[in-house]
Amino acid sequence: MGLITTLMERRATIEGPLPLTAQRIIEWLTGEPTAAGIPLNQAGSLKLAAVWASVRVISEDIASLPLITYRRLDRGKERATAHRLYRLLHDEPNPFMTAMQFRETLQGHVLLWGNGYANIERDEDGAPIALWPLRPDRMDTPVVSEAGMLLYRYHMPSGEPRSLTQSEVFHLRGLSPDGIIGYSPITLHRQSLALSLALQEYGARFFGNDSRPGGILQAKTKLSKEAADRMKASWETAHQGLAKAHRVAVLEEGVEWKQVGIPPEDAQYLESRRFQISEVARIFRMPPHKIQDLERATYSNVEEQSISYVSDTLRPWLVRWEQQSNKDLLMPSERGRIFCEHLMDALLRGKTLERFQAYQL
Repeated sequence: MGLITTLMERRATIEGPLPLTAQRIIEWLTGEPTAAGIPLNQAGSLKLAAVWASVRVISEDIASLPLITYRRLDRGKERATAHRLYRLLHDEPNPFMTAMQFRETLQGHVLLWGNGYANIERDEDGAPIALWPLRPDRMDTPVVSEAGMLLYRYHMPSGEPRSLTQSEVFHLRGLSPDGIIGYSPITLHRQSLALSLALQEYGARFFGNDSRPGGILQAKTKLSKEAADRMKASWETAHQGLAKAHRVAVLEEGVEWKQVGIPPEDAQYLESRRFQISEVARIFRMPPHKIQDLERATYSNVEEQSISYVSDTLRPWLVRWEQQSNKDLLMPSERGRIFCEHLMDALLRGKTLERFQAYQL
């Protein structure tokens, strides 16, 4: 119980697998630098509404589907409600979380980091009795031991490293180059997401400066530094910000206002922001309407896309959950007789017309 107890500590730390340096502190807090000039990490990517919506929708939809433990019969199957795994996956994986909270957390991790980890607590017979989520940013890349088993190194909230064997870790992976560690979508697409954040920040600053990209106050006579600073401060006090937009300006004699910069419509600002929403949707394989981009949505194509969302977006993740649960959580003697499977009836109703045609048969 030492690992479990320490996991519940709520002390913040930036200790990790690498030496603590000033550069590492900056990257840990803000993310790695990008060409757009905005650092980005997994937490920072959630500031983008499209990323937040994609991660939230997929995580909630998958976590809300019941993950059932079944017993295989000669013909068909039945729910293995008395099996210890049924409670862990369907109801309560640990005393602090519901099944939905646990699976939502791990799914969110794997969507952002490419990997979701949980510590498997076992009894004296080796059977799982609890599952505890682990933070992906505290886990080193697993290595293969001489015995052919994966070894994990996790850094506790105190900074102390702990070694975990393959039998102690439930490891859910996304797309992977080697089957051991998954790609992080945020890391791979850091430049594209940073551009989205840059556009978002540009728009906020644009409106924060009275919807003007910039300008100059030009005087016909030479001004002293004090007079120039005073004029600039007076102008910003009177006109900067949305609350002061479109006020009448009174300029002193010989002073002219000249706008400089490129207006957002000329720079195709709005089109760029729309394109970045599509970029995020591609990364997470999301139909646009699922993240509330309804520009091209109609009743008929939304219904088709919702079915495609289940088969193309959710199904691969559901299969990953099922197969990893069977592999990591079942005892060797149970495999083949006991298995885990999602209950997807509510998501597979089909189109309205097809359902009513089927009812008439």
